[in-house]
Amino acid sequence: MGHLSTHVLDTMNGCPAAGMQVELQRLDGTSVTTLKAFRLNADGRNDGGALLDAQTMAVGRYRLVFAVAPYFRALGVNLPEPPFIDEVLLDFGIADAGGRYHVPLLVSPWAYSTYRGS
Repeated sequence: MGHLSTHVLDTMNGCPAAGMQVELQRLDGTSVTTLKAFRLNADGRNDGGALLDAQTMAVGRYRLVFAVAPYFRALGVNLPEPPFIDEVLLDFGIADAGGRYHVPLLVSPWAYSTYRGS
């Protein structure tokens, strides 16, 4: 069964990015629709489980918006103004609505990486 999930790890502190604000958006041409906004739990994941489940998965373009600078500022990290990384906007496509899509983010105030997980 198809589903979409995410997980964020704070590579500066070596821990899950608990408390980071994230939005899931659907992209359709020039239109952007926010499907879900949530704060990551102590494990760096969405408390509600899958962001899209078998009933809501659909082929298309999506975006995850990770509020990186506010997360690190809340931890007391002294960031420049403007910060080097404020938000990470991660655009991706779902080509198979029955597939499993996991989008991890590894992030610090100065770098990030991602991949399609399982």
